[in-house]
Amino acid sequence: MFDLKVINSVLDQLEEERGIAKEKVIEAIEMALATAYKKEYGKRGQIVRANFDLKSGDVEMNQVKIVVDDTKVFMDKESLEDALEEAEKNDDERVLFNPEHHILLPNAQKIKKDAVVGDEIIFHLESKGDYGRIASQTAKQVIMQKIREAERSSVLKEFGEREDDIISGTVQRIERGNIFVDVGRAVGILSYEEQIPGERFNQGERVRAYLYKVEDGPKGVALRLSRSHPKFLVKLFENEAPELKNGTIEIKSVAREAGSRSKIAVASNDNYIDPVGSLVGQRGVRVATVTSELGGEKIDIIEWSEDPAEFIEDALSPAKIISVEINEKNKEAAVIVSEDQQSLTIGKGGQNVRLAAKLTGWRIDIKSTKGEELEVAE
Repeated sequence: MFDLKVINSVLDQLEEERGIAKEKVIEAIEMALATAYKKEYGKRGQIVRANFDLKSGDVEMNQVKIVVDDTKVFMDKESLEDALEEAEKNDDERVLFNPEHHILLPNAQKIKKDAVVGDEIIFHLESKGDYGRIASQTAKQVIMQKIREAERSSVLKEFGEREDDIISGTVQRIERGNIFVDVGRAVGILSYEEQIPGERFNQGERVRAYLYKVEDGPKGVALRLSRSHPKFLVKLFENEAPELKNGTIEIKSVAREAGSRSKIAVASNDNYIDPVGSLVGQRGVRVATVTSELGGEKIDIIEWSEDPAEFIEDALSPAKIISVEINEKNKEAAVIVSEDQQSLTIGKGGQNVRLAAKLTGWRIDIKSTKGEELEVAE
């Protein structure tokens, strides 16, 4: 019925390479064989089980009947209907007797003397002439299914460990603005919303992105990618600055408008290490590498401070601030600037003050030396 050499070879391979125990595959094959047999030749309510002998390749089909008495079943529909109302009151769980599913205790004890209610009595089922073809096909389908399940599990494990990191791949296709990226054993999806505005990619082009989510969907494993996520910026700097990787310096907060401008607040855990200089790099090489990857996105790197006034003042750089008045209760800051620093403080379209507010977590009111309110950012 089966090519045992092929089956044993496949089972060994599944066990060694994908960690699926032979017993699990055999069990799945037996369940599938029983289902196929019952579908072709079984009767309503039958319990069919298969026993697959891996040494001989023979399949034995058996019918299982559950031993019952009148505490477990109703013997006819009339008694069932009469007892329905009473059964609801007394939580009666009896079901209608089915000769294909049940066997009465006296009859069971003729076959097995010590049989009790709840036991299983096994009856051998006759083999069918054309069942060999069905069985062989079913076994093949089960094995293929197990391989697919193992592959999916392996991909989930591999990319689950790479979640929250940067991965690279090749643009496979572009559909309705969404970019599908071939990353080897899976496909990453870089949706339109997660792309940097103005960026364009062509089929076959290499692309790097931040893996922020691994999904196990009905169509397989989907990797959710982003190039606009603030974490993409952080991970790019981690690749450039060993001080970030080893924890000597740390990024406290990020405010990003992808493709345009970002602000990063960084602190040092070592008094001898300059956190800003570590990210900028010698002659600006580190920040230049990150900027290049992001298509020229401007990046302001400032030193984080526990003093809100100092932190807000630095966050508004490169503008020069006259004073910062703090309202701790409402977490609001009134920033006074000179007339010649107004446009620089606010930034084009209010971007500078908006990013500073996101970076610090404070509502920032920009006022001129004349007392005029120029901009409010939250």
